[in-house]
Amino acid sequence: MMKRVEVLKESEFSDKGMQRFLIHDSPYFRVLNFNFKSGQELGIHSHDVEGQLSIVVLEGIGEFLGKDGLTLPANTGDVLISDISEPHGISALSDMRVIVTIAPPV
Repeated sequence: MMKRVEVLKESEFSDKGMQRFLIHDSPYFRVLNFNFKSGQELGIHSHDVEGQLSIVVLEGIGEFLGKDGLTLPANTGDVLISDISEPHGISALSDMRVIVTIAPPV
């Protein structure tokens, strides 16, 4: 069965902190939407499991964060792909919406 989710209509921003919206969860992968107001971030973290993640910037401008102070631009349409065990995070320089896919789910 196909599933359609209108992320731009179903998820919101909050001045209190980053908002997280679960789009899909299965034994194979998990898809999440994170919304950041300008200045909010998801700090650098990692997961001690095998797997990969992708972060797709739906809208906004920010930075992908990595270990040792590494930063990469994160603009609308950009995709970051890494092992889930690699330190990763995101910082919003404007209001930002991202889609994160984790496989397998953690």
